[in-house]
Amino acid sequence: MNDTQEKLVWIDGQILPADQAAVSVFDHGLLYGDGIFEGIRIYNNRIFKLASHLRRLYEGAQSIDLKIQFDQDRLADALRQTVKANNRENGYIRLVVTRGAGTLGLDPYRCPKSTTFIIVDAIKLYTPEDYENGLPIITAKTMRNHPRALNSRVKSLNYLNNIMGKVEAIKAGVTEALMLNHEGNVSECTTENIFMVRDNQIFTPPLSANILAGITRQTVIELAVQSDLPVHEQDFTRDQLITADEAFLTGTAAEVLGISKVDEHIIGSGKRGPITGQLMQAFTQLVAENAPED
Repeated sequence: MNDTQEKLVWIDGQILPADQAAVSVFDHGLLYGDGIFEGIRIYNNRIFKLASHLRRLYEGAQSIDLKIQFDQDRLADALRQTVKANNRENGYIRLVVTRGAGTLGLDPYRCPKSTTFIIVDAIKLYTPEDYENGLPIITAKTMRNHPRALNSRVKSLNYLNNIMGKVEAIKAGVTEALMLNHEGNVSECTTENIFMVRDNQIFTPPLSANILAGITRQTVIELAVQSDLPVHEQDFTRDQLITADEAFLTGTAAEVLGISKVDEHIIGSGKRGPITGQLMQAFTQLVAENAPED
């Protein structure tokens, strides 16, 4: 796809030019952040971890009592159809399900039908230098949502908690912020899961730290285990993170990205570490030709 080609969006069973695809101003996704989404990568015409993303989407919908108007097979076909319509061999998919149009007021049951749409586009959040040298990040003052208030395992349209952390990062002159949970432990960054390396062992916060159950996170854990690198899903503190040998982020957009610095603290050598580099290479090889769709 070239930059001049018209972008096409799938919305509730129709493919429309992007400037004609619209949701109602009465949609509760817009009014109240009531809905869910998935960000998915395309590699060489294959939708990476398609089944895993759809499974997470439908689990999230069930947990907030949101009925998706299409079954998983129909939605999988719609994703492939939209990728093909946009002639996008590599890129990014944003799959969104909102509560749909309804009346003013919070009552979700006054929205008779949910709205589903699919956007396919390019994405590039980080530079080649970021991947080579690692990313400096800050620690956000904004606390990660308490799991009993809003469970981070639901990839909700209500992203204000993450956005406020991102605002802190941008104002500090960096692109990412570390977020701590209500217990003071490391949770995740605003858009990525986080890992640290100590003594050739890998640590990442457990799901109970109120993190997203990241698809890329799980893939990297599996790649590490295949390489005989021990992985521990356990709580750790910011103090433990800043004294780590290495640290890195994982996410759909970021893939695998080293951390060079947290606040004023240099991590390891101050550049991407060797285990981070090993996992970056393993991930690149995994998606290079035959990215798994399961």
